[in-house]
Amino acid sequence: MNALSPFGWAYAAGAGLRNALYDRGWLEAHELSAPAISIGNITAGGTGKTPIVALVAGMLIENGERVCILTRGYGRRDPAKRVVVSDGSAILADAETGGDEPIELARRLDGKAVIIADRDRVAAAKFTREEFGVTCFVLDDGFQHRRAARDLDIVCIDANDPFGGGELLPAGRLRESPANLRRADAIIITKAEAAADLAKLEQEIRRFAPEAAIFRAESGISGFIELATFLAHEPAEPESKLPGPGFPFCGLGNPQHFFKTLAEAEVEIAGTKAFRDHQRYTEADAERLDQAAKDAGAAVFVTTAKDAVKLQGLSFGLPCFVAQLAVRVMPADAFRELIITAGRKNH
Repeated sequence: MNALSPFGWAYAAGAGLRNALYDRGWLEAHELSAPAISIGNITAGGTGKTPIVALVAGMLIENGERVCILTRGYGRRDPAKRVVVSDGSAILADAETGGDEPIELARRLDGKAVIIADRDRVAAAKFTREEFGVTCFVLDDGFQHRRAARDLDIVCIDANDPFGGGELLPAGRLRESPANLRRADAIIITKAEAAADLAKLEQEIRRFAPEAAIFRAESGISGFIELATFLAHEPAEPESKLPGPGFPFCGLGNPQHFFKTLAEAEVEIAGTKAFRDHQRYTEADAERLDQAAKDAGAAVFVTTAKDAVKLQGLSFGLPCFVAQLAVRVMPADAFRELIITAGRKNH
């Protein structure tokens, strides 16, 4: 037995009680006065949720919706403060004030979505409806945030570690029991390209969520952009290859998947460095990376967009590139129809 298992049991009891109170209507789920699509997970960190949030918001924007992404904004300087990360036309915050993932989302969507970082998403929704005339909400990491009602509940499950080691936090990575997948309307198996047996995984998911639609998401590297160009948000055609051996670094929930994805893209990897999730980078970090890359014989650094937004003002001894991640959800037509239909609800 894991030494932390008793703490996991206590966590499970608390999560179970809270869910029961919502299921019975003793705790209220507040309507957001516009269609809401939640995208979340049942495990902590690294499920590949952020690119899915961007993909869904982008579909809604293309369909003419005024979209607001409501997010807690983990890792930001003042988690109690409401921050308008983007007003739907421009990005108004940085990673320190708005959080790394909200800034990554804003950049992926070219500032075209309203993005609010606020731990009270119900109050934030009311604010954005009044202030920005939002017609549709996307709840980032919303599966456990049951206080906000939703019209479509999507859960992302990592093909590499679908059920978080089988134990709840802190003993494992589960945030709640897989049995609660029954609440989901749709489940996306992320990083499907890495699954050993997708059919078997789908069968396991069906045990918990027999009514949910199941989709598969595949991701890969579409190219590389120089860090300075990326931070300046200048239009640029991504490079198809790095100019020499790379030294990847990142602060993600699942750093090994990033390193593996680079290797599958035929990047020559001289060495790697994984930081904690939501790492706030310092000049000392840059100096340590310089030394490690030099020792490994690397020619360039390569990192993720989530990390790159926190590198402003830091100097590196080698060129630094930002890997561009492309994701697709299949079957594509069925997924788009699901999203567009939910976004139109009550129009």
